[in-house]
Amino acid sequence: MRNFHRLVADIQNNCDITDARHARNMTMCIYLLEMRQYYRWEHDIPYSQNPPKSDLGSWLIERELHWDAVEALPYAALRIGDEEKDPFAIDDINGVLIPQGYVYSAGYGRFNKPHFFLGQLLKKELRNGYTILVSGCEYARDMIAPPAALQKRTIYLRREAVKRMIWEKYEEWRWNSREKLPSNAFSCYDFENNPDEALEIMADTESEAMILHELGEGLAGELLGDAWERMLSENTSRRVELIARAVRDHLADCLSTLPGLIGNQAISSLHFYFVNLEGMRRALFPLMLSAQREWQDTGRPEPLNQAVQQGKIHWLKMAQDMLSVYRQEGVTALETQLSEESLLL
Repeated sequence: MRNFHRLVADIQNNCDITDARHARNMTMCIYLLEMRQYYRWEHDIPYSQNPPKSDLGSWLIERELHWDAVEALPYAALRIGDEEKDPFAIDDINGVLIPQGYVYSAGYGRFNKPHFFLGQLLKKELRNGYTILVSGCEYARDMIAPPAALQKRTIYLRREAVKRMIWEKYEEWRWNSREKLPSNAFSCYDFENNPDEALEIMADTESEAMILHELGEGLAGELLGDAWERMLSENTSRRVELIARAVRDHLADCLSTLPGLIGNQAISSLHFYFVNLEGMRRALFPLMLSAQREWQDTGRPEPLNQAVQQGKIHWLKMAQDMLSVYRQEGVTALETQLSEESLLL
């Protein structure tokens, strides 16, 4: 592609700006973990090798100084051929890039942080009325790399980010005395003897689970309408956003992810699903945790199926109740009226 290096530089510049504005809002622990993986990506270090601590420290200082220099800059237009395009005009940009074997994405994630990336296009497919774009090597990205995202009717599956997420969980398991649940998730793969190959195989398996979740997000969006996104965009409370995203994630999983995994008897992916059931999502769904324990003890999927059926009804009602408060009293009322205890299933 003509002037490809310039396009990469433009997108990476926008990645640096969004990191400068948002990255340091994380807790210190999360920040350091994400920066470690970001360094690994930037220096092309295999997951089976540890980044050098001395180099990592000096790189971190240099990166923060760079952020200080670019934080106030506006997001730059992308120069593609003889044209300049708004960095959020992803349909126009991909209209040029996809035929040439690349894929670009820009959008807003948690707490309204913009994300940008440019990658190699590995595969394009249509499923249930959605376009799925699978990327491989990433040429430009910001510090946070969501493994999958839904924008309108397009699902972006970032295989490199899938591998990163799996490896982070694998390392966490090794550091935490190899608890039983992650062991079930990783025991299907030969991480002990061939970690790089095991990671590639597991990434293929878990990519399908993530596509199922994004298809569920699409179904949830059809049920909740545009008001849900307006509610999130107007919200300034981190607590409300965490609850809202947990409720919608559970709805998406009960509509698509879990029925798909259970129906396909994707045992390793079900174990990995529960590894990732953390934080607010875990706190709000004790019924699913009970079903998981019974499933592990007996091998019977019926408890999971029952929890899924109850979840479809419960999480849709909880989301609709939140929208009702938003429509009648505004987004600020959610902060005082939302109670985690009232949402529990």
